[in-house]
Amino acid sequence: MYLGAFIFLIGLCVGSFLNVVIFRTRNERSIVRGRSRCTVCQIELRPAELVPVLSFLFLRGRCRMCASKISVQYPLVEFVTGSLFLLFFLRYTQGFALQDYINSSNIGIAFLRDIVFVAFLMIVFVYDLRYVEILDRFTVPAMGFALVMNLLLGVDAESLLLGASVLGGFFLVQYTISKGRWVGGGDIRMGLLMGLMLGLRDGLMALFIAYLIGALFGLVLIVSKRANWKTAIPFGTFLSIATLIVLLFGKPMLYWYLGLFM
Repeated sequence: MYLGAFIFLIGLCVGSFLNVVIFRTRNERSIVRGRSRCTVCQIELRPAELVPVLSFLFLRGRCRMCASKISVQYPLVEFVTGSLFLLFFLRYTQGFALQDYINSSNIGIAFLRDIVFVAFLMIVFVYDLRYVEILDRFTVPAMGFALVMNLLLGVDAESLLLGASVLGGFFLVQYTISKGRWVGGGDIRMGLLMGLMLGLRDGLMALFIAYLIGALFGLVLIVSKRANWKTAIPFGTFLSIATLIVLLFGKPMLYWYLGLFM
C-alpha cells in the first residue's frame, strides 16, 4: 500500500516535468535551464507553487500575482500520469494483464519500460491535442528506447520489426495517396513507435481501438455541431490512448475477443 502511494507520488512529479517539457518545447525554451514562470506576468514561481496538483488547488487555479487563470492541463497531466504509474505498478504486483514473456526475473525492467512509455505517450497525447502536431523529438527517442527495452525483455524481434513496418507503412500509404491531407508525417512515426512498443499483434489491436475511439469522438463532435466532416482531428491523441490501453489490458482483451468466435 505504501509503495503504491510512493509510486503515485513519483508519477505526479513526472507529470509535472512533462508539463514543463510540453510548454517549453512549444515556446522553444530549454527544459533544463531557467525557473518556471507565470505564462502571463512572467513572475518566477516559488517552490511551494510547483507542488503537483496541490499548488493548483491552493492557488485556486490562478496566479498569485496577476490572478490570470492557470491552465487546467497542469493538474490533469500530473494526476493522470500518477494514476497510470499506479496502474502499471498494480499490473505487476497484482498480476493482471501480464504478457507471456514477463516473469519474476524481469518484472523490474518491464515496469521501468512501461512507465517510460507512459511519459512518452502522455507527451504525444497532450502535444497533439493542443497543437495538432507530433514531434520527432519525442517519437524518435521513444522508438530507440522501445526497441532496446523490448529486446532486453525477450520480445520477438521479428514481431517488433513487422509491427513497425506494418503500422508505419499503413500511415505512409495514406500519406502518399492523400498527399498529406489525411495524415501527417508525425502519424507515420507514431505508427513506427506503436509497432516497436507493442509488436505486430498488439499493435494492430491498438490501431483498431484508436480508429474506434476516434470515430466515436468525431461523431460526438459532429452531432453536437462542434465540428464537421472536414475538421482535422489530432489522431495522435487516440493512438496514444489505444497504445496505453493495450499495454495495460492487451492480453485479456485479446482472449475476450477470441472467445466471441470460439
